[in-house]
Amino acid sequence: MIKEISIENYKSIQELKIELGRVTVLIGENGCGKTNILEAIALSSAAASDKLDNEFLVSRGIRVTEPQFMRSAFNIDNLNKEIKISLQFQPDKIITYNLQHDGKPYSSWFSSILSNQEILVQMPSMSSGYANLMYEDARNLKEIFSEEIYQGVLKVLLETDKDILNLKSFLIFSPQNSSLRIFNEEGQIQPLGIEGEGLFKLLTVLNLEANQGKLQEIKEKMQLIDWFEDLAIPHNLSPAERVIQIKDKYLASELDYFNQNSSNEGFLFLLFYFCLFISDDTPKFFAVDNIDASLNPRLGRRLIKELVELAKKYDRQVIFTTHNPAILDGLNLDDDEQRLFVIYRNKLGYTKARRIFTPKPLEGQEPVRLSEAFLRGYIGGLPKNF
Repeated sequence: MIKEISIENYKSIQELKIELGRVTVLIGENGCGKTNILEAIALSSAAASDKLDNEFLVSRGIRVTEPQFMRSAFNIDNLNKEIKISLQFQPDKIITYNLQHDGKPYSSWFSSILSNQEILVQMPSMSSGYANLMYEDARNLKEIFSEEIYQGVLKVLLETDKDILNLKSFLIFSPQNSSLRIFNEEGQIQPLGIEGEGLFKLLTVLNLEANQGKLQEIKEKMQLIDWFEDLAIPHNLSPAERVIQIKDKYLASELDYFNQNSSNEGFLFLLFYFCLFISDDTPKFFAVDNIDASLNPRLGRRLIKELVELAKKYDRQVIFTTHNPAILDGLNLDDDEQRLFVIYRNKLGYTKARRIFTPKPLEGQEPVRLSEAFLRGYIGGLPKNF
């Protein structure tokens, strides 16, 4: 898992460092930079995959603008500086991506990599076939080989690195009711696109005999919806049809199942989240922007508790953003794997983050819920102008 991320010169982020948990929640007022933090991670994911063209950035959930506005525009000198994103996986394992753009029309971003790992380098030798060299620090390669060779070696070595493979699959999910309701086909990213594309095909995969246990677990989790009884995928669908059958336990047993077009938004969002967390084919590391969308506050609180358990069970690392204080009550901040950060902008406009711990009650008083502490302004993150 990623233990810490450092970001420099990205949109509203001049310089920022956050220590992530297995489940990290970001809360703060509109425009404070929550999504910018997610985008910076997605940008490092694109750099790790060597896919920095705009169409790849957009498909990961990045809001692409002109190059100068992708950088921090607080200082005119920043407009030509590189964007730097460092990811610490372990104390002795840090990967840094330095991203630059030449500002020319139709140009793409390009990146260079820096690593502090101990690595075994196999390089062609002029005198003999290959020479095995051990370096305490990958940067030592620069003292011997050209920058081009150094970058090539790092890219090859990182191709099979488990942590980097997880980083490469990072996406910012922001499911949309329209995509979920009509079951949009898979897009550029599979199995699930950032707006929920591909959910029907993923359900058909989960419906295979080998995956019935996971589909059953999804059905059990869907019991959070009071009226839900069952769902099924019809066997007689034409290749162009994308329909699931849903059973409402309050309706007469003689009535047919209805399909996703007649279900409410909350049902579709929960179905998406549980498939995302339980399937073996979905990313190990991802973010969900506005996890509270279309959810009743109490349902949102319970959902977070369920997703925390699923993240532990299926070894996921996830970042949520939210504006709904009820979401915070689904967290247990006494568990170090669950972390909450208030995101805000300081007097200079820079995005900053402050980790929040379990509030300690005053002597003789009952503990204050996180939602209440947030709404009372105890932990910050609220608009200051009203």
